[in-house]
Amino acid sequence: MSDILLLSQETIDKIAAGEVVERPASVVKELVENAIDAKASIITIEIKKGGVSKIRVSDNGIGIMSNQVSKAFLRHSTSKIRDVSDLSYLKSLGFRGEALSSIAAVSQVELITKTKEDVLGTRYVIEGGVEKSIEEIGAPNGTTFIVRNLFYNTLPRQKFLKSDKTESNYIHDIVEKLALSHPEIAFQLSIDGKTKVSTVGSSKLKDSIYQIFGKTITSNLLEINNSNGDYKIHGFIGDSVISKGNRSFEITFINDRFVKSKILCSAIEEGYKGYLMQHQYPFCVLFVEVDTNVIDVNVHPTKLEVRIDEPKVLSDLITESIYNALNGVEDIREETIEYTSTYNDSIEESLNREPLINDHLIEEPSIKELPIKEPSIIEPYEERKYEEVKQKTTDAINEIVKEKEAKEVEKYNQLSFLSEEAKKNHRIIGQLFDTYWLVEFDDSLYIIDQHAAHEKVLYEKTLKLLKEKEMSSQTISPPVVVTLSSKEETFLNDNIDAFIDLGYKIEHFGGKEYAISAIPYNIFGIDEKAMFLNMIAECSDINKAKSPQIMLEKIASMSCKAAVKGNMRLSYEESCELIDDLMKLDNPFHCPHGRPTIIKMTKQELEKKFKRIV
Repeated sequence: MSDILLLSQETIDKIAAGEVVERPASVVKELVENAIDAKASIITIEIKKGGVSKIRVSDNGIGIMSNQVSKAFLRHSTSKIRDVSDLSYLKSLGFRGEALSSIAAVSQVELITKTKEDVLGTRYVIEGGVEKSIEEIGAPNGTTFIVRNLFYNTLPRQKFLKSDKTESNYIHDIVEKLALSHPEIAFQLSIDGKTKVSTVGSSKLKDSIYQIFGKTITSNLLEINNSNGDYKIHGFIGDSVISKGNRSFEITFINDRFVKSKILCSAIEEGYKGYLMQHQYPFCVLFVEVDTNVIDVNVHPTKLEVRIDEPKVLSDLITESIYNALNGVEDIREETIEYTSTYNDSIEESLNREPLINDHLIEEPSIKELPIKEPSIIEPYEERKYEEVKQKTTDAINEIVKEKEAKEVEKYNQLSFLSEEAKKNHRIIGQLFDTYWLVEFDDSLYIIDQHAAHEKVLYEKTLKLLKEKEMSSQTISPPVVVTLSSKEETFLNDNIDAFIDLGYKIEHFGGKEYAISAIPYNIFGIDEKAMFLNMIAECSDINKAKSPQIMLEKIASMSCKAAVKGNMRLSYEESCELIDDLMKLDNPFHCPHGRPTIIKMTKQELEKKFKRIV
């Protein structure tokens, strides 16, 4: 057996750097978070060649005192905490004191910093963890870090990096998250000389969302604000028009720290159930505020994950808040006459990007394309120039917000298409392709998918009967015999009362076999055995507390199979009855699978197509 030796300080530093500095984006994250903790109001980031060649982060924060500069690069040196008790009350983004030491161990770092009390600033150079020079220098208030030749002394690490573009996209993504979490700070990100992120620090989250994601998304936002016990949530969610094929637009923060949490994502998606199609995920920028003693942020090196006390309380709050925000909003898709594909393709074209590449294809002008002169990368000391740009930009955004609000007021002053009063003015034109009903109302053409609409009506009716335990049964003869695994058998016995409430009559038939002699009345004509086994399989892996609800939804979904299909001609009276039933629902605008039941085309769009107006 080899002798036990103490590692050299150089080896220790490089090992620590491997944990903290995974790639250039890790450096940017650590330096920008330090700038935020330093109370900066303007932060500029400049990178070249994916951040490997150069990373420059400048801020106008409080700076570092000259006699503290070299100490800042020692391992576990920090101004954020004093002892272990402080870990329970953390509010800063960084606290371990490993970032600067780790960055300096694998790169060439130049630091220029000045506090407002000092006449001169300090320039400090450290390479590979070795101090090279420290001197006084004229400098603005704040701090600038210049990191060059990342991993120059650990070449194997460079080989594992991806292309410059991909590494730049990692940085782009991180800066966007930081800008969203701190709308009071102006962020400027330049990649190889091109401005990629530019926010003005107006303190309004909606302004930051507009500046990062553009007008299309900003125009389809709903605000949420709610609290429950230890938790408060606020932010914006996208309506059902804004969706994506992955979860990269589910952006969540806890105490202003960006986190990745399965708990939060599941709660968000549960709130959208019935509003989005399967495998489509919503847009949201959601903030959770909680007392620091209810969470633990010290569970992951990059602090992307947190441990949450009472996660169900938080999940229920999020799900309920999102559902309430979506419920009751008239969500009829307004289509243009040129539109020839599925209802969501134009949104998908701009949103369905790779999860890490958030250089969003926004059809609308971004903030730098507004009618104002865009500055070059703003230095922290250009306060006057910055204030002028901030004011002009804020004015431009306010105009857009006013325009949207005026349209919303006009919309809500109009009659809802499905209201009782509006129904008096419906003119049913007829049925198209034996599938779609055409209805004229208020200078618009409404197109109703009879199958989607009937599915939703049956689903809601069945779900209501199930919840109120008014479900009736139908006897089947001969009984259906099923064979269950040990796990399925245990699940059935644990939830037998729920199955009885649904309308099932089940008896043990010996061994692992069970006889089903009665089923819910509304699933007649469906393969009873396949449906029962499918329901058992889906529910047996679900949390026991949620199983009855999942079974209710499964039965209700199966009732959709009885819905009138496309290519089935309905009478005028039947169509009127369908619209009557639809207007009584809480969410009549989506079928149980998230597809739209109604789309709208305005008279103006038709007149554009026929060149009556231009």
